[in-house]
Amino acid sequence: MRQKEQFMQKTIVVWLGALICCTLWGSAYPCIKIGYGMFAVGAEDVASQILFAGCRFSLAGVLSILLGSAAGKKILIPGRTSWGKVLILCMMQTVLQYLFFYIGLARTTGVKASIIEGVNVFCAILVASLLFHQETLNGRKIIGSIIGFAGVVLVNLTGGGVDLGFSFLGEGFIFLSAVAYAFSSACMKIFSKDENPVALSGWQFLIGGLIMMLCGYAAGGRLTVWTGKGVLLLLYMAMISAVAYSLWSILLKYNPVSKVAVFGFMNPVCGVILSAVLLGETGSLSVMSVAALVLVCMGIYIVNRPEKTE
Repeated sequence: MRQKEQFMQKTIVVWLGALICCTLWGSAYPCIKIGYGMFAVGAEDVASQILFAGCRFSLAGVLSILLGSAAGKKILIPGRTSWGKVLILCMMQTVLQYLFFYIGLARTTGVKASIIEGVNVFCAILVASLLFHQETLNGRKIIGSIIGFAGVVLVNLTGGGVDLGFSFLGEGFIFLSAVAYAFSSACMKIFSKDENPVALSGWQFLIGGLIMMLCGYAAGGRLTVWTGKGVLLLLYMAMISAVAYSLWSILLKYNPVSKVAVFGFMNPVCGVILSAVLLGETGSLSVMSVAALVLVCMGIYIVNRPEKTE
């Protein structure tokens, strides 16, 4: 057990693991857009978007449970005392985060949403440090986070769409989505001390996804167009969540929240690059995008740089 902990704490393992997660999550941005087209989900049809997300996360839960059960050679079923932890995670990580995000996104621009969502790294570090006392907040973490956030702002400014307008149901809900993510990261760090992080992520996705499906359907959402390609895309998107979040949860189990969460700044950068490749949005690639990537990498390095010893 100690050997596994030491392995998962190696800098190269954390960097490679987190970058795999960010690349997978980055591919979700263009895949969601492609999926809306395949399933005939309109840009303003928030209820159907929530239903679509619920289908994705429910499948992600099933995949996580199956893969984890196969790897551990036993069925991953939480114990009697573990269901409360699963419910807390599913409400924070899946239900609240994505309900706030989808509702808020319908009432603000994508650029503003991406920038505000970038605050989730700050929130995760502050919650872990100040509320749960899981680590010490220092100047290095603050400076690294600010530099990384500057990269998120820069990569989004290439598309314009930023103004000083604010609405609680728009920008406010996007911010609450970031807060929900921060609490889910801190809770996963706590719960995974005594629980299998893959089991936690799998069951929280399954239950949270089902709740989102019910919410989307009750609000009038429908998925009326189903094709073979659409189903394959949905399975890939479920795999993105299953693999990325399970791996992210394992990294959180063995490392400080700040060391892992700061890689979240890479998500929009990966999204821009992969959108250019998969959607042909080559206009999103520019010198500013490269500069944003440099800033994000600097921020990640500063937060992960080992403390100097006397």
